[in-house]
Amino acid sequence: MSASLKAYQGSSGYIVSDELSNSVNIAISLKKPLLIKGEPGTGKTMLAQSIAESLAMDLIIWNIKSTTKAQEGLYLYDTVQRLYDSQFGESDVSNIKKYIKLGKLGESFGASKQVVLLIDEIDKADLEFPNDLLWELDQMSFYIPETKETITANQRPIVIITSNAEKELPDAFLRRCIFHYIAFPDPDTMESIISVHHPKLERKLLEQAMETFYMLRNIPDIQKKPSTSELIDWLQALVVGGISPSKIKKELPFLGVLLKKNEDLDVLLNQLQGKGNARNSNVLGRFR
Repeated sequence: MSASLKAYQGSSGYIVSDELSNSVNIAISLKKPLLIKGEPGTGKTMLAQSIAESLAMDLIIWNIKSTTKAQEGLYLYDTVQRLYDSQFGESDVSNIKKYIKLGKLGESFGASKQVVLLIDEIDKADLEFPNDLLWELDQMSFYIPETKETITANQRPIVIITSNAEKELPDAFLRRCIFHYIAFPDPDTMESIISVHHPKLERKLLEQAMETFYMLRNIPDIQKKPSTSELIDWLQALVVGGISPSKIKKELPFLGVLLKKNEDLDVLLNQLQGKGNARNSNVLGRFR
C-alpha cells in the first residue's frame, strides 16, 4: 500500500472478510484491476461502493450490457450533433474536441483525484470486450484519433470488475487481474451483515428466519437461490407484518420476497409434499 493511502478494512455498511480486504489491498498495491466473482447477492457491486466510502474517493460506475463496446468506456464522438450544427447551428464545427465526450473509463482517467472505477458485470458483453480493454487498463491511457490527443490518467483509478460467470473471460485478461471469489456468507457472517441493517431485531425472529432461509437455499434444484439482499428485505417484511417467530417455518409468510421463479415454487411444493407437510403445502398454494 502507498504510504499516503490507508488500507481498506470494510466500511460501516459492508462487512468484509480478511481474505477479501487483503485482495483489495493487494490489487491497490500492485496497481492491478480486482476481478470479483460470486453468485448474485453476495455484495460484488456493493464492494466498490464500500471501497469508495472507506477511502473517501468518488465512485464511477460503468454498467456493462450485452451491447456495450469497449470504445464507449473511453470516449464518444457525437457526429450527429456536429452534422446538425454544421447545417443549422451557428457554432464552429471545426473544433472537434467539443463533440468528444469521455466515457466512464475516460472520466476516471481525467479525474483530478484518484477514484474507484466499477466495471460492473463485464461478462454480459461479447467475448472480445475484455481483450479490447487490455491496453488501456495496463497503460492507463488511450488515443483519440479525431483530435490527435492522448488521454493519460492523472491518478490511476482503483479498478473493480465484477462478473457473474455467465461466460468465461479470456486468459490474457485474467492474467492482468487480481482475482477473488466471494463465497456466500455462512450463518455467523450473515448475522454480522444483518446486524448492520437490522441492529434491533428480535433474536428468536432472526433465528427462525435464518433457519428457514438456509433451508430454502439448500433445497436441490432451486434455480434462483435467495440472496443476502432478499433475506434482509424478508426480515423487514416480517417485522412490518408483525409476524411472530413461531409462524415463520409453519406459514412461510411473504415467500415472494425470497423466491422469484414459478419453477422454484414448484420445487419447494414438491419438497414439502415429500415430507407430508400438508399445512405448508396449503400455505404455498397462496402464492400460485
